[in-house]
Amino acid sequence: MKSSDRTSSTEAARMRSGAERIADLFVTARREERSVFLPFLTAGLPDLGSSPAMFQAMAEAGADGFEVGIPYSDPLMDGPVICRGSEQAIGAGATLDRSLSILGEVSETTGVPSLAMTYANPVFRRGADWFCDRLAEAGAAGLIVADLPFDEAQPLGEAARRHGLGMVLFVALTSTYKRIKAVAEASPTFIYAVANLGVTGERSEWSSRVEELVERIRDVTDIPVVLGVGISNPEQAAVAARLADGFIVGTALVRRVLESSDPQNAAGALATAVSEMAAAARW
Repeated sequence: MKSSDRTSSTEAARMRSGAERIADLFVTARREERSVFLPFLTAGLPDLGSSPAMFQAMAEAGADGFEVGIPYSDPLMDGPVICRGSEQAIGAGATLDRSLSILGEVSETTGVPSLAMTYANPVFRRGADWFCDRLAEAGAAGLIVADLPFDEAQPLGEAARRHGLGMVLFVALTSTYKRIKAVAEASPTFIYAVANLGVTGERSEWSSRVEELVERIRDVTDIPVVLGVGISNPEQAAVAARLADGFIVGTALVRRVLESSDPQNAAGALATAVSEMAAAARW
């Protein structure tokens, strides 16, 4: 996308709520016969100054939007690679406030919707309304809270809606029809379908029950379904793209940053990986 086109799309996006901007991604992707690709990267990697450039490189390589990880010291859903990424970012000075500033810069410079991916403690330590207000102020489109039980999500969901943010809710391979229906009735912007049991991380194979999970969700709702956890390469991305409305890749991208010798190499490694997975997103 040309810089002038990205500027005009950014200005147009300001006229729409975050939830609407996320919904637009799925409409556009369906029209273009592809799945929405949302890369994850921890704010503050590889350091505070170069972190926004990592997202810029991924946007230019074909990312539709982002999960911007807010570094946290006890990320229960995450495996060793993303945990190490959080530790490095925190060590570099990525406090909550600085991470939200990075998210704001990413939203401004890339022009694509960015969702904050965080944990319940940072949200409720400051307060749900304060947190959602700061996200909206930063230009975020939505919010994902990895360890927030569905039965306790309503107050945060209401705060998100007051600030025009899309709230994302989870279902898992073990979720019953009753639970899936309850999640759908809460009207999340999209449903995050966890493709593998356990914490995040790269996997050579993923659960054979993923297709069944997507079918169960679609039996009860037409809310977009996004697959995440364990999607590690273009081949798996292609499978996810054909099953679901979108997919998320995290660990494979964080690993590339952690293994790079400098920010320039990290940006190049991310661009290559994202370009390959974005190409795989087409049906």
